[in-house]
Amino acid sequence: MSATKALTLFIFLQFAAYGQLYNEQIRPVLEKSCLPCHGPQTRSGGLDLSTRDGLLQGGEHGPAIVAGDAKASLLYKLVSHEVEPHMPYKGDRLPQETIDRIADWIQAGAPFEQAAASNVFRTQIKPLLEANCVRCHNSQVKRSGFDLSTREALLRGGDTGAVIVPGDAKSSVLYKRISHLEQPGMPFGGQKLPDAAIAQIADWINSGAPYDAPLTVGNAALNHWAFKLPVRPPVPEVRNAAWVRNPIDAFVAAAQEKRGLKPVAAADQRTLLRRLYLDLIGLPPTPAEMNAFLADHSKDAYEKVVDKLLASPRYGERWGRHWMDIWRYSDWYGWRKQNEVRYSQRHIWHWRDWIIESLNKDKGYDEMIVEMLAGDELAPKDPDVVRATGYLARNWYLYDRNVWLKDTVDYTAMAFLGITLKCARCHSHKYDPITHEDYYRFRAFFEPYDVRTDHVPGQPDLMKDGIPRVYDAHADTPTYRFIRGADANPDTEHPLTPAIPAMFGNAELKITSEPLPLEVYYPDSRSFVHHDLVAEAKADIERAETELRKSREELAKAKQQLAQQATPEPGGAGAGNRSSSDNAADDKGMAELLKAQASVALKEKELASARAALPAIEARIAADEGKYAASPAPNLEALESAALKAEQHANVVKAEENLLRAEQELAAAKPDSETYDKEAVKKLGEARTQLEAAAKALQSEDAYTPVGKVYPDSTTGRRLALARWIANKQNPLTARVAINDMWLRHFGQALVPTVFNFGMSGKPPSHPELLDWLAVELMDRNWSMKAIHRLIVTSNTYRMQSSDKNPNDQNAKIDPDNRYLWRMNEQRMDAEVVRDSLLSIAGQLDTAMGGPEIDAAKGLESHRRSVYFQDTPDLQVTFLKVFDEANPNECFQRNESIVPHQALALANSKLSLQVARALEEQITKRTGATAASDSEFIAQAFDVVLNRPPTSGERTESFKFLRDQEELLQDPKKLTPIQAGAAGDVKPESDAHLRAREDVVHVLVNHSDFVTIR
Repeated sequence: MSATKALTLFIFLQFAAYGQLYNEQIRPVLEKSCLPCHGPQTRSGGLDLSTRDGLLQGGEHGPAIVAGDAKASLLYKLVSHEVEPHMPYKGDRLPQETIDRIADWIQAGAPFEQAAASNVFRTQIKPLLEANCVRCHNSQVKRSGFDLSTREALLRGGDTGAVIVPGDAKSSVLYKRISHLEQPGMPFGGQKLPDAAIAQIADWINSGAPYDAPLTVGNAALNHWAFKLPVRPPVPEVRNAAWVRNPIDAFVAAAQEKRGLKPVAAADQRTLLRRLYLDLIGLPPTPAEMNAFLADHSKDAYEKVVDKLLASPRYGERWGRHWMDIWRYSDWYGWRKQNEVRYSQRHIWHWRDWIIESLNKDKGYDEMIVEMLAGDELAPKDPDVVRATGYLARNWYLYDRNVWLKDTVDYTAMAFLGITLKCARCHSHKYDPITHEDYYRFRAFFEPYDVRTDHVPGQPDLMKDGIPRVYDAHADTPTYRFIRGADANPDTEHPLTPAIPAMFGNAELKITSEPLPLEVYYPDSRSFVHHDLVAEAKADIERAETELRKSREELAKAKQQLAQQATPEPGGAGAGNRSSSDNAADDKGMAELLKAQASVALKEKELASARAALPAIEARIAADEGKYAASPAPNLEALESAALKAEQHANVVKAEENLLRAEQELAAAKPDSETYDKEAVKKLGEARTQLEAAAKALQSEDAYTPVGKVYPDSTTGRRLALARWIANKQNPLTARVAINDMWLRHFGQALVPTVFNFGMSGKPPSHPELLDWLAVELMDRNWSMKAIHRLIVTSNTYRMQSSDKNPNDQNAKIDPDNRYLWRMNEQRMDAEVVRDSLLSIAGQLDTAMGGPEIDAAKGLESHRRSVYFQDTPDLQVTFLKVFDEANPNECFQRNESIVPHQALALANSKLSLQVARALEEQITKRTGATAASDSEFIAQAFDVVLNRPPTSGERTESFKFLRDQEELLQDPKKLTPIQAGAAGDVKPESDAHLRAREDVVHVLVNHSDFVTIR
């Protein structure tokens, strides 16, 4: 061997030896004592000690080491305390032995060789972390704020601080969690790692946690079942094939057989028909409908009833209420005393009517989504479509636009996509691969939109009616990420553009701005608006003329009365002998005269104002028509000038009217009253200011005021692009979420229990194949909800009885929660169904559809369906609230409580008493009033109220109750009447026997079977 080769081998062996020294002794010291301040992220003094290049390059004070010369190296001088600042900074001096090892290492050329440790990381540790940890702790997901996909992020730790202490496994949170010494144990929700794997990770941490390459995140998060497109699975073959009516049954039977479950028997025909009616239209069948079904022995008798109910207008009202829960329907609320809207919009009921009508037409679920999110962009000229954007108008909030947009983003994601996007408002989502930026890019779709109200034909007053809708108002408004979710701290240096979360891939969204026609961007240019405004102005003149005529008649009457009082009666005493009562009468007559004169003066001003307003509105309309015509009118300048003059004159006359009114109010006020000091004086000042401004405007050359507001003449296309992405077959979530919502309301439990969270922290579906099969079926049926309803209610799964009443049943032991649908679930009627059913069985339900919301205070007086009553977070029908009406702020799944108030409401409410009395009268007319007809009366009462005949025991008890009540009521003087509540519209029977019959019906209305869907 030559001398050169020998020297090379010697140097190689030396470097290898010192490389081991670095791995075992130097690197742990640097990581523990130096890297916290001198790492790639911190770089205190510009120095990064994590690489050899960083050491050699140094920082602000030059190189950290001189390879081969420890005493000349700044690092050695600092750690040996030869120069200041002593290192570790503000820490104890390193042991001399450690300082000597650092010197030896520098003398050897400061090798960074770590081949052995790197090999251990690559072959043992990296696969473990990728398989068990990085899925939840990566740059996108960051559960608990922790990302271990790079060494830098690993050392930085998470929300609770450092996760590893290099060189000390037992002090490292990572080690404590994987060894289950500290909770929650990791992997979260999974099995504890094998002891050998835990030992490998401990050795790795003890060796300084060497880390030579980033971890591969892969598609762990995206492989989550809900984030993959649903594919129609094959319908399984099952042993219980005779039970299978349609594919739903096959999937359910497969899950049952896998667990040793057996479906219970089918419900009897009466129970099934009542269930179907209450489910599809929210009303019980009448006895005639029940008897017709029982008498129809054709094979498709049940299917015919299903089709009839799905075609009924009552279907849209029933299922419209379900979707209104999910979509947060609320009428306007705020400061009612001052008629101030703070949340939602006036006349939002137009959106409610659109929901009901769309369902009755079987409009596709996808089409409904697009119209609600972007109807103004999809069909801007069609008010029947545009009213759907009430979905977005409902989120309007007077005081804070960020709250308004927050609700829009959060609830759009939960309602249509089943993801908790709101978790990323303040930081990247801890469970799903949704970043902080993703949240605000989603918000950017909605950033431009605003809310307005458009006129409807026949109503010029927007306070009385109009269509609340959205439009793009602020196309240039940037979207900023709010740092930690604080709107006071926006990241203005990095505005964000609209984009769907990256977890869904690079979907191409065609965001195209589109021009709008005149009638859309200037809605008050429409001819019917002009017609209504002119008609209103003419009606104002007629009204003012009528009122002036009445005031003049009152003045003439006052003058006549005063003249009569002033004329002495023949033979009476002279004026000098008038009594004090005569003087008082004169004073009162004069006061009435002055009041009538003031009224006439004000009515004359009102008439003058109305007469000036008509030519003003006509002139402004003419100018608008000339200005916005396809070719501007040649005399446009003259039209605009005429409009300005007429408007100015009308303003002056109106100001004079207001001033006179304010002066009269001030004169009528008592000088020492608070009203005089504040309200009246304030109004007078405002009126004078208004008159001065109007008079001054006569000399101005300002332009006339257009008839209405002119809005932007184009859309951004953002919401339409988003809506089309959501309502798309390539979206993995939308159809699944819709199916889950429908299934929940048919069966009382959802396939995915976390109904608005299909993400990684949500619960998995009980029947994943069934969910996907139905999702694909929905899309393949053109998103027809009626098709899915029909499929569900015609299945044997739906037709089962709700209990076999066998306490020893094996099914209940295997699956006590009925997760795998071996029986039907009993459900308590929704609040609206309870109220509507009461009215329906008495034949008193008003089936008129649509229109403005009905005052919640009239819940026990009006007989309209409950869906049409006022519904806000602070205004609801009390009767409905008792039975768990939806919370308009958020209700993806209703509560189902059993509380005393419900029994009290059915027992004591005016509504239930009225229904009992009306029903008694109706049944008695059919059966007769004699005691001999009591048996038939009881049978019919059960049939009408409970849709079934009484059992023998119930018949016996009913007879006994009827006789006992009649005996009690024979002598009303012995009874104590209840003095509570308002009297009902239907008075109780005076005859004791008939009054007892009323009580029998009242008892049945309070029967648990009445409010239960079995």
